Amino acid sequence: MAWTHAVFVPAYAKINLTLEVLGRRPDGFHDLASVLQAISLHDTLALAPAPDGARTLVCDVPVLAGEANLALRAAHLLAAHVVAAAGSDRGVRIELRKETPVQAGLGGGSADAAAALLALARLWGVAMSAETLRELAAQLGSDVPFFLAGGTALVEGRGERVTSLPDAEPLWLVLLKPPVAVPTGAAFAALGPGDWGDGAATAEVAGAVRRGAPLPLDRLVNTFEASVRRDYPLVARAWDDLLAAGAPVVRLSGSGPTLFAPFRELSPAAAAQQRLRAAGHETWLAHSVGRAEVERALPLADTRALGGTSLRLPSPSQRGGAGGEDPRPLPEP
Repeated sequence: MAWTHAVFVPAYAKINLTLEVLGRRPDGFHDLASVLQAISLHDTLALAPAPDGARTLVCDVPVLAGEANLALRAAHLLAAHVVAAAGSDRGVRIELRKETPVQAGLGGGSADAAAALLALARLWGVAMSAETLRELAAQLGSDVPFFLAGGTALVEGRGERVTSLPDAEPLWLVLLKPPVAVPTGAAFAALGPGDWGDGAATAEVAGAVRRGAPLPLDRLVNTFEASVRRDYPLVARAWDDLLAAGAPVVRLSGSGPTLFAPFRELSPAAAAQQRLRAAGHETWLAHSVGRAEVERALPLADTRALGGTSLRLPSPSQRGGAGGEDPRPLPEP
């Protein structure tokens, strides 16, 4: 069936199961080792056909509706690729419903960009390799290549090396966002050599995922936690409240400020969230998302009508490529 009406596509957020800053590089960036996990908290994109060359975006958070929005930038970038390859322009009207909080360490904008790239490549019938799609994603930001496949992945280097892993052990997740912003640049500036990790915890977690073993929750780490808890008292207070509510482990996602607590059963997770909500915290109860769930959420394309080839969801590769305008290639705060 040809694309004649709006298609809804979820853009799943992420957490960092581990995030180790290994040290500063000569180029001023930092080497990272991180295991990323897609989660069920998501924005929703409604993609509707529009006249060729007409690409617009509206959002229920009006301040995010401008040309700088990563989902709209993704549409422009993919359309430019189509023009260069086939000489024809493509249009789309994007409606974006935000659920993932912004500047939270959950990668919401990058997830929106990846969802737009993948869905429009199918709906427009774009004939391209998965590698080309990854290269386009890397131009939008260092997190975006991970979100093309979602699931679980190992991220290394400056953030440009993304290696697909099998789906990790499924977990329930209580997320808590304290009412404070933690700028990525400031978080890096607060680190010293004494804070740097050696990558051992990330390697151990990635190894458990590869073996299909339970996640070693005591080896989930984040280099930024000590300095963020020190410099942002609201994060430290929320951390203590999570533990008091019954969280077995509390970790920071990205450079924060969002915290998450993993649970293997729903009942204690739901009880913890209820206690935190009663205390006035902004919280979500989510779960991990595997790669197949991301694939099932994507629209099918009528390639006969659109003149392209069916594009399967690509797996991340060692050639991911960092990009975007962030001064640091840390997963998006």
